[in-house]
Amino acid sequence: MNNTYKVIISVVVIVGIAFGIYTISPLFINTAIDEPLPIQSIDFETFMGLSEEDRMKVGENMTEEEKGNIMETFARNNITVKEEMVSVTNKNNTMTGNLIDAGDGFHMASGQVKILQTSDGPVLRFENLDVTNGPDLYVYLATDTNAEDYVSLGRLKGNLGNQNYPIPIDTNLDKYNTVLIWCQAFSTLFGSSHLS
Repeated sequence: MNNTYKVIISVVVIVGIAFGIYTISPLFINTAIDEPLPIQSIDFETFMGLSEEDRMKVGENMTEEEKGNIMETFARNNITVKEEMVSVTNKNNTMTGNLIDAGDGFHMASGQVKILQTSDGPVLRFENLDVTNGPDLYVYLATDTNAEDYVSLGRLKGNLGNQNYPIPIDTNLDKYNTVLIWCQAFSTLFGSSHLS
């Protein structure tokens, strides 16, 4: 065997090993992210429309000025909260869903998905995310689970934990109401959630 064949074989082996490491290694590596809730710009009616647990979470992240505005509104008014107002306020201001697996027995996903309104615009938040890792995972807002029409929110920060992804302000959330965790390199769905 002459030197040319040895060089060609060496290059093929090196390229094969590099490709194998790129595609297989993420399956054995977990990256955990634990971001706090984004600071929400919230008015009184929205605040009152939240569940007690969500009010506590939001309250932890409010500025002193926002807390003061809510407390001042309470002090000035006698306020009666009606069930109808609560459900409408929740529906208009928060979209939620739960991640489900791709359905192929290999690409697994779980966790809660929320869209929160902040002073900087809407934010998609994963809570207790747990998804099979992959080589090129991205977060999409899409019209369906095939990623034919979508808005990319960027690369998935980690396959475990709590994470925030800003949503472009002009995004039509009535149209793009399905969250996808999508492998761009192989056009493969890892998990999805319909938001309502």
